[in-house]
Amino acid sequence: MYIVGLTGGIGSGKSAVAERFRARGVRVVDADQAARAVVEPGTPALAAIAEHFGPAVLQADGGLDRAALRKLVFEDSAERQWLEQLLHPRIGEWLRQRLAEAPGPYAILESPLLFEGSQHRMVQRTLVVDVPEAVQVARATSRDGNSPEQIRAIMAAQMSRAERRARADDCIDNSGPPEALDDQVTALHQKYSALAARNTEAPL
Repeated sequence: MYIVGLTGGIGSGKSAVAERFRARGVRVVDADQAARAVVEPGTPALAAIAEHFGPAVLQADGGLDRAALRKLVFEDSAERQWLEQLLHPRIGEWLRQRLAEAPGPYAILESPLLFEGSQHRMVQRTLVVDVPEAVQVARATSRDGNSPEQIRAIMAAQMSRAERRARADDCIDNSGPPEALDDQVTALHQKYSALAARNTEAPL
């Protein structure tokens, strides 16, 4: 299976690009969905988290209280490392399984932290959705209701726009109208289908 990694900074329109690939019959596997799935009630990972951190990280319905857990791990690097060692292998396995099940010639791994972690090793090619930073701030502020300062703080914690562009094999400019996005996705879909047809790498 030929895998393309899709990423982009906050407010870049990564989800809009993913939806356009889905509309063309491409399986898009979402790393954020994987991170939620592996800690659903009844999973071994959630049981391990509750045992390690105590009942304060659970909601009344037994689900994970993400805000409480986030506060604990961001205040303690050792706890954050423990959590990453627990979850990252499970997330990786969840992603590999669903990518391997993809019906088409290629699939897309959508991940906001594609380059920051190890998920880029799961893909043969990388695609970055790019917009100017001012557009990121404006779009994310309008969408999420956060202040521009909050959005800029999130952007500062992410990989820089320049570094993402430098590491990408392909780049989509999403600063224009929707029809410009459609044309770029169509061209890349044709390109990836051709690359997948020539792909000789072993499946996941």
